[in-house]
Amino acid sequence: MKKVLLTLAVLSIVLSSVFAGGRQEAGESMMEEKEALVWVWYPNESTPEFAESRAAVIEVASKAIGREITEQLTTDYAIAIEAMVNENAAFSWFGGEGYTQAHEREKAILPLVVNTDETGSLDNAKYYSMLGTLIENEEQYKIAGEFNLDTLEQKRFSFVSNSSTSGFRVPSSIISDNFNVASEELLEGGPGMVFSEVMFGGSHQGSFFNVLTGKADIGAFCNVCVDTYIDFVTGDFNDPAPGDIIRVKDNADAPFDQVPGVEVILVAAVPVLNAPIVMNTNLLTDEEVMALKTAFTSEETMMIKAIFGADGSSAFFEEGEQFALVEDAWYDPIRVLSGLK
Repeated sequence: MKKVLLTLAVLSIVLSSVFAGGRQEAGESMMEEKEALVWVWYPNESTPEFAESRAAVIEVASKAIGREITEQLTTDYAIAIEAMVNENAAFSWFGGEGYTQAHEREKAILPLVVNTDETGSLDNAKYYSMLGTLIENEEQYKIAGEFNLDTLEQKRFSFVSNSSTSGFRVPSSIISDNFNVASEELLEGGPGMVFSEVMFGGSHQGSFFNVLTGKADIGAFCNVCVDTYIDFVTGDFNDPAPGDIIRVKDNADAPFDQVPGVEVILVAAVPVLNAPIVMNTNLLTDEEVMALKTAFTSEETMMIKAIFGADGSSAFFEEGEQFALVEDAWYDPIRVLSGLK
């Protein structure tokens, strides 16, 4: 009798193991069957030095929702926006201008989180749009010893993209107000226009490079977008101002290795709302959205060095920063600038 009971017990354990293994395999199979999603990146973040940071951000999202996420790199802002609008991508990291453009076309595209400082407050979630020129041209942009936007007239100007917040919408707003013209009139140059020539760098790095090589007399770019390649000789990275001087690092990555030590002086600097990580909620469940919000605002994510790295690293954000939840309405000031509100 004892042998029979023992045999039955062993059989029960074996069958339990089989069924448990079956359930595990079924669970893994279901995970594999979930449709993979795409994270599309702007040109600014598509460069090789940000590969580790891109991978770390994607890993946070992938683990949170239990789905594979592949990446798509781009060379044009419009490609990334179209991918999100057409549901070919579920995630991206847009500037405020790109986000409001995308949301206007597809209401399911919403901000997930935005980076801010150690306080976690949206009041401190800002960066700077800067206008700069080669330091030897400094006096060309002054009137009575002060920097003056009137001096931009008939200069060769470089924007980033007309979908860029800090590389077009914000600088075009202050320039158009100064010359009493519509921002769209700044998209082209020539006789009778504000600028003699207008060019687009395609990324903040590209616009900055146009200035460094003398292709453009002056150009727009943002402080956090070129931070990896420069040092502030004078002034403060976190609070740049007209007259601050920045210099290309001697060991900067390509293409800036072609212009080591070249110095640029800032003609203007304007605060801008930080760029949101965005999602297309048509491609996500409500549970997945909640899981993403929890994951990105966790202390564990804040400690990932590939995302929040030490000064001088290729991490997207600085050590001590963190993500904060943000709502669509927070970007209404960008809509006002672009005429969407």
